[in-house]
This record gives sequence, structure tokens and C-alpha cells, in this order.
Amino acid sequence: MAEGESQKLLPRLVQEGKLALLKEEIQKVAGLSKDVQKKHFGRSGDTLLHYAARHGQLSILRWLVEAFDVDVELLNHDYKQPLHEAASMGHTDCVLYLLNRGAAVDCLKKADWTPLMMACTRRNLEVIQVLVQRGANPLLKNKDGWNCFHIASREGDPRVVRYLLDVSPSIWDTESKIKRTPLHTAVMHGRLEVVEVLLDRCRYEPDSKDKCGVTPFMDAVQNGHLAVARLLLDKHKEGHAGTIKTLLSLGADLNAKDGKNRTALHMACARQNAECVQLLLQAGLRDSPDSTGTLARQLAKKPSLLQLFEDSHATGMCQRE
Repeated sequence: MAEGESQKLLPRLVQEGKLALLKEEIQKVAGLSKDVQKKHFGRSGDTLLHYAARHGQLSILRWLVEAFDVDVELLNHDYKQPLHEAASMGHTDCVLYLLNRGAAVDCLKKADWTPLMMACTRRNLEVIQVLVQRGANPLLKNKDGWNCFHIASREGDPRVVRYLLDVSPSIWDTESKIKRTPLHTAVMHGRLEVVEVLLDRCRYEPDSKDKCGVTPFMDAVQNGHLAVARLLLDKHKEGHAGTIKTLLSLGADLNAKDGKNRTALHMACARQNAECVQLLLQAGLRDSPDSTGTLARQLAKKPSLLQLFEDSHATGMCQRE
């Protein structure tokens, strides 16, 4: 078999789970077993073991390891091990096999991602449980300062978030290198169910700011997640509609500003989000100039937005600072 042919055929047979054909091809060509043991294929430099783990081909994974004594901790060009692949794709049986064969549970790929972090990019609680039960450290951080809880909060499965809190109660108390909390992350991606869990079980400051001065509430408004914004405002309410005075006493600083002196009102106006603007004005947020002297209302282009400012000014709720 020519070099170019083996580069394409062997990985394809592994991906498709064709173990019998794979055995035949390897037996046909003298010396081809060396390709099985350590050859890297494609741009990412995956070995056949990586392909088997990624595609959940347990029978091929087992055959490669046991028939050819392939190292279960082989690296590709990104320093990924087969365990990273199996965990990221949710293949519980492959994860268990690799761990039983001695794969390090907290091995690191490029950017310091662990298999547990990779597993948290998928909503596969079973794989996450297996890794934790086999000793994975949930508190490890990658190069950006994210731990697996940041990732789970981004993906939005409340079952995973609850489980991680159960096994590591302090895991919520973390910040990325730019001071983003898991609450910031969940809010920015509109993960309402996860935000509910975080507000119920964690002790986040209502107006914690990231490195740019952005609060979770500002994130919610900027990204148009109105239900999340309402939830943040209602964090300490007891199920009844509140007055403006009640809203302002909830602990959320409606006048919080980012590094450019912009409020949530600036962000809502910039995105022409009338519903968010109405919520903010009704909650008592006052328009104020940013660092360039621009008022939020000056960013409003839609007639409906401009009318909201006119109406709120008429009722005395929107006064320029």
C-alpha cells in the first residue's frame, strides 16, 4: 500500500468501525504495523488511537492497544491524548477503557485543557461523573483561568452544574484571568436554568465586575437576554411585582458602568432592544454620558426607542444626571 493510500484508508476504516477490514489491510503490507503503533495522520497529527477514541470505536481501540501494545497516552500535535477525544465526544465506554489501561485522568492538552474540561463542553453527565469518580480535579484551570465549572455554565446543562457543586461545593468561587465568573459566562450565553441554579446555590456579588467593568446584569442586557436580566433583578424578591423602589433595593446596581463609562442602558440602545430599554427605564436607570459624552438615548435609532425616552421623561423616571 502506498504511503498516501494508507494515510487515508486506515483512519477511515477506524472511523467507520470496520475492524475486520482494518486487520486485513494491516496484514497485507509488511511493516504496516508500525503505522498502527505511532504514525500520525492528517493536519492534527492524530494517531489511529485518537480516531478510535473520538468516534467511540471501543472494539478497535481495544484491539489497537492490546494487539500492538499502543501507548494509551500518545499525543497529537495539540498534545491531545485519546482520553481527551473520548471525553469530549461523550464515549463513556472508551473513557473507562483508557483509564483502566493507565491513562492519566488529568492529562493536559494545548492551553491546559483536561479531559474533564473537554467533557463539560458536552451535556454528558455520565462521562463527567466517571472522570470525577476516577480522580479528576474539578478545580484545575486552563490557560485562560477557566475551570470546568465555567465551561459547564457556558454549555447550560443544570444537571451538570448541580453535580459539580455537589462534588466540589467551592467550585463556583472562581474567576478567569479577566475576572469573569461562571455567572458572567452563563448570563452572557443566556443560560436561564443555570443562572437560576447559580443564584440559588452560590454567593456571587450582585454586581461583580470583570476586568472591563462589565457586570452580569450588563451582560444580560447587552446580549438581549431579557428573561435572565429580569431574574438577576428579582434575585431577592419574594414572588411579587415590585415598585421601582423595590427594584433598586434588590442589590443590583443599575447604574454600574464599564471601562468606557457605559451603563446597561447604553448597551441596550446600541442594540436597539426596545424591550430591554423599557425594562431599564421602568427600573429607574438614569441616562448619563459615557466617556465620550454620549448619552444612551443618542444611540437609539428606532422611533419606538426614542418614544420610550420621551415617555419616561414625561413621567419623571428618566432624568439626566
